[in-house]
This record gives sequence, C-alpha cells and structure tokens, in this order.
Amino acid sequence: MKIRIIVTLVIAAITPLFWMSCNQNQSPEIKSTSDKTKNQKNYDGFPSQVEYGKHLVAVIGCNDCHTPKRMTAMGPVPDTTLLLSGHPANMPFPEVNLKEIESKGLAVTSDLTAWAGPWGISYADNLTPAATGVGSWTEAEFFRAMREGRWKGQEESRQILPPMPWQDFRNMTNDELSAIFAYLKSIKPVENIVPPAAPPVSAAHHG
Repeated sequence: MKIRIIVTLVIAAITPLFWMSCNQNQSPEIKSTSDKTKNQKNYDGFPSQVEYGKHLVAVIGCNDCHTPKRMTAMGPVPDTTLLLSGHPANMPFPEVNLKEIESKGLAVTSDLTAWAGPWGISYADNLTPAATGVGSWTEAEFFRAMREGRWKGQEESRQILPPMPWQDFRNMTNDELSAIFAYLKSIKPVENIVPPAAPPVSAAHHG
C-alpha cells in the first residue's frame, strides 16, 4: 500500500514537469520552422520582399534598358539618379534610315533605352512609382504585363514590343513577380514621359 502511494505521488509530481518541458521545447521549434518556410518561399533568404525584388531586377537585367546611362572612360554605365525611369523624354531617336533597318536588322541608342527594328521604334518604359511610371499600377496589372505581354497591364492594350523578353519572364513564379513589383514601388519616383512607340515605316506608308 505504501509503495503504491509513493509511486502515485512520484507520477503526480513529475507529470507537470514533463508537460512543461515538452511545451518549452516544442513552441520555439514550430515557430522557427514556420518562419524559415515562409522566408524561403517568399524571399529566398533575403531579409525582405523588397530586397528580394531588388536582387531579381539586377539578375534579369532590367537596368540594361530601363535605366538611362552616363558615359564614362569605361563606356556607358547606369545613371543611378534616373534609376529605371525609362527612355528620357527629351532624347529623340537618332536620324537613321528606318526603312533599311526594318528590312535588314535593328538599331539601338547608345544607352539601350530605344530600339528600332521590323516592329518600328520602341522605348523603354518608366518603371518608377511616379504618375508617369507604374505609380497607379496594381499588382494584377503588373502580372498581366509580365505574363501576357500587355502594355501597361491593360487587357485590351497592344502587345509589349521587342526587345522586352516578357515571353521569358512569364515563367517567373508569383512570389518572384510580387517581389519585383514591391521593389519597383519602393524606389525613387522619377517623372518622365516616355515617347509612344512608333509603327514601322512600311505600315505608315500603307496608311
């Protein structure tokens, strides 16, 4: 009888300690795993969605065409004061034989913000969060532009023209596109009205 009582008391004494130990060990592990999964899914190890988007913009080369350049001893480099602001409004396309270019190849400005080819002339858009950029865009419109190649993300708009490789970018994940959009919304807005695309010379002649 005494032995049974002693065993019962021992069990009663250690049970709360057992549950406290389990709870203390389990809670931090669950939280840590959840945070790690979320971080890997959305930010791929970067501290924030914006930082992840900045990384992706650099990797896929958005600045190559959408950021004006300044000339240095080593050639043109991105002008960070005009980051992703598109083709400068006050820079006309160079005087070239567009008809010949359309039939034989392409021409591009020295800063890579304007291109001419069989499609006509295209200008890199303003991607900053200014009113003349993507300031009023919704994420859904950005997704449509990148997935369907619709200019400004509008359902009934024209197709985005070369050299924008949206056919490749459409394969990016939702998390990647959301991160890029978040980054574009976070950068300095630059008011710059990019010239409208020009149709091919041959199409203009056929009116």
